[in-house]
Amino acid sequence: MPIPPVLRPHAVHGDTDLYRLAVRQAQVEILPGTTTPVLGYGGDFVGPTILASSGRKVGIVFDNSLDRATNVHLHGGHVAAASDGHPMDLIQPDGSKYYEYENRQQGATLWYHDHSHGTEAEHVYRGLSGFYLIQDPEEKHLRLPCGSYDVPIMLRDALFDDDANMVYGDPTQRPTVLVNGAHQPYFRVARRKYRLRFLNAATERRFALNLDGVPMTKIGSDGGLLASPVPVTEHDLSAGERVEFVIDFGQHPIGTQLLLADGTLPILRFDVVADSVDHSRLPDRLRALPPLPRPRVNREITLSFDMSGDPVGLVNGKPFDPARVDFRVRRGDTEIWNVSNGDGEHGFHHNFHLHLEQFEVLDRDGAPPWESDRGLKDTIYVPPGSSARLKTRFTDYLGKYVYHCHFLEHSAVGMMAQFEVVR
Repeated sequence: MPIPPVLRPHAVHGDTDLYRLAVRQAQVEILPGTTTPVLGYGGDFVGPTILASSGRKVGIVFDNSLDRATNVHLHGGHVAAASDGHPMDLIQPDGSKYYEYENRQQGATLWYHDHSHGTEAEHVYRGLSGFYLIQDPEEKHLRLPCGSYDVPIMLRDALFDDDANMVYGDPTQRPTVLVNGAHQPYFRVARRKYRLRFLNAATERRFALNLDGVPMTKIGSDGGLLASPVPVTEHDLSAGERVEFVIDFGQHPIGTQLLLADGTLPILRFDVVADSVDHSRLPDRLRALPPLPRPRVNREITLSFDMSGDPVGLVNGKPFDPARVDFRVRRGDTEIWNVSNGDGEHGFHHNFHLHLEQFEVLDRDGAPPWESDRGLKDTIYVPPGSSARLKTRFTDYLGKYVYHCHFLEHSAVGMMAQFEVVR
């Protein structure tokens, strides 16, 4: 299994690490013995990992060497509106844009990807995504696995033709699962604990992860560490979501092979190959979730399709219009958003992503949240005809942001709306 390269800053100025990264076309080997044309950050597939630190700024210039407009959204990032990658804030061909991320949030597994409206789904499908990991000094005392034992793993799917080209079409017809850009790879591990950070970077696919029935200890979600570890044997992950596990391979003798599967489909093999000294640990308590004040506002959000002609994505009955502000949110307010999938009649699946802030899932259809809802979230799956209540606080930044279905083919045809944080 390839590990995405770590991008190194080209300069350090005071409290800011500065980077530069080209967005360009490339030919890469995905299927053995042949090359595939992709769109890549730095020409890589997967893009390079950016390692940030809580409380320390990252400034990064993206140079667009493509023949089309693009932009960059830091998914899960608490960032100023000018650096959020608003779908209409584009980098034209041969243009550049500087994004600044202040990293005023706890440690978390984030990712960056294209968010150019109408083309975001195809651009992400063709390769425009990468990890952005916020490391947090507040977590050091926990002694979780770190360094080469802290591994980001990007999951996604694709359809290839006979010439190894990725075919962009129906997202339900993509049978090949890629793990860090490789098909059915293996990963050699030592007999010790690993921290594995999984990201679903598919545009629509949902994964049901399991490891031959072996317990996986969940320690983190979209927004960072949970309050305490949770053992699971299977975990669902919809498009855009992240989950962190600690897996102890020390429980297995050398020569053991364990298969990570999506349901019954094997996608990654772990080969236990060596003994190792392990000074890491898995504590009983991780990190308490920040308490949220009482909500001042309740809002209703319904995701659906207009199927009267070519499908048009709707939020509360309206397609995306960048000239329209759907909600005005007061800075400092805590709100409850009740997000519903209005396509129960058609059986269409959706999920929901909120820019700027993380949220807590309060309940689903009046019942307790799912196991996959634990912790701070920015993306959740919403099945046909169901709803979920979310609680969030809009803390400091002002400006316009979006919320949308993160099945990107849905947002690309309008299933997106805009809110503005005001004083």
